Amino acid sequence: MTTNTTFPPHGRLMTKLTALGPYLRQQKSSEGRFFFDCLASCISAKKAPEEREFWGWWMEITATETGFEYCYYFGRYDNKGDWLRESVPAKHQQAVLQTLDDFYPKLTGLLQDEFKLELTAASELEEAELGSVA
Repeated sequence: MTTNTTFPPHGRLMTKLTALGPYLRQQKSSEGRFFFDCLASCISAKKAPEEREFWGWWMEITATETGFEYCYYFGRYDNKGDWLRESVPAKHQQAVLQTLDDFYPKLTGLLQDEFKLELTAASELEEAELGSVA
């Protein structure tokens, strides 16, 4: 017996994912693929706002036959607006991990409870041991 997975329309998913908080980057998302990130900890608040860099995380979820597969990374958001995979310094790790730990249950609740879609880790996920989301 096979079950068909029904995905909500892209626009409805965008609306619901946006409502989870300041995480979804609509410009970097497309049909069947969504990009989230979080600027969790400012590296130097003494710099002008446009020059500031942050430690944080980013996550991509991609549609599969039964739901979505996720992959996430930790690193530095530079003053050009790009994510760079780097080790988060110890003094910033708690803030970064906490925001990811806060976000993940919201995402799983929406996808699994409301839409009845699976959310699984990507097989190539390199940092599965980091954070409590893995």
